[in-house]
Amino acid sequence: MTARDLHRTCIAEMGTIREALEVIDAAATTVALITSPDGVLQGLLTDGDIRRALLAGAALDDPALPFATKTPSTVSAGSPRALVLDLLRARHLNVVPEVDEGGRLVGLHTLFDVVGSEPLPNVAVIMAGGRGTRLGELTRDRPKPLMTVAGRTILEWIILNLVGDGIREIYVSVNYLAEQIEEHLGDGSRLGCQVHYLREEPHNPLGTAGSLTLLRDRRPDLHDPVLVMNGDLMVQFGAQELIDRHERSGARLTMATRSYQHEIPFGVVDCDDAGFVTGISEKPTISVDINTAVYAVDADALELLPDGRPSTMPELVQQLLDRGDRVATWTMSSDWIDVGTPKDLARAKGQA
Repeated sequence: MTARDLHRTCIAEMGTIREALEVIDAAATTVALITSPDGVLQGLLTDGDIRRALLAGAALDDPALPFATKTPSTVSAGSPRALVLDLLRARHLNVVPEVDEGGRLVGLHTLFDVVGSEPLPNVAVIMAGGRGTRLGELTRDRPKPLMTVAGRTILEWIILNLVGDGIREIYVSVNYLAEQIEEHLGDGSRLGCQVHYLREEPHNPLGTAGSLTLLRDRRPDLHDPVLVMNGDLMVQFGAQELIDRHERSGARLTMATRSYQHEIPFGVVDCDDAGFVTGISEKPTISVDINTAVYAVDADALELLPDGRPSTMPELVQQLLDRGDRVATWTMSSDWIDVGTPKDLARAKGQA
């Protein structure tokens, strides 16, 4: 919801029932939000609250605040879609305000906004077959994508983000402890989508791109770009935005990237060809674009992948470049964590 649309849902602290009704009608929502002059949420008034107030004898020009819920359910600014959806479903709500640390209103989520997006024709593939060895004992009896963050598995966070952007058909590539993933996700219906499985041979892992050959063989009818991502990422990104960028670029593959800064802990010396110093920088910070392991791939590019042996997405990228095909990038602005180590998992839990 834009700032302008959000403003249309609000009335002042001394606003009347009539004003609340006008807001509900104009904004096409079921609620009016009551805010103080500095934007702090004071109450939430539903159309049902108004109906009950009028039946109890209230007049249209009476103040609305006495009939509102003074402490409505809210989510913190920047909350991920899956958390918002959990709250809406758990408390049987249709809307939930988003507030900052000071209680100021910064957004309004509706159930339709979270799960009601138009379905996209694209399918997504989530790579979830790895052993997760860097997590040590944590993945001895559980696959890494089933690690829990803020009450949900990593896979569920990924899938709910995709579903919220309109992806309704998802393929999960499985190998290590595959039965646990299949049992946990089932057919995907409880997450609002269809989940299918690409099953690698247990003793022949195919890598981050090789299992796409299983999709190619299973779905030769695919024509729209395929979303591909690793199954150990805590990230919320715009799938539609990535697909739009891919289609506008005319590329065969588009790679989502994000900026990464690293401070060199030493003085860096610049020299000319003769070995004379031209400058020195004390502990400079370098910035590079990194691969986030999220891609949009033309369906026909999957034909380049070798049958029956491992291959990786970076290898596919290089193969396309060697052929002279265009490979594009799309900048991801959201937080992104590759849950590869216990430290990464702890950071993901702390940010969720």
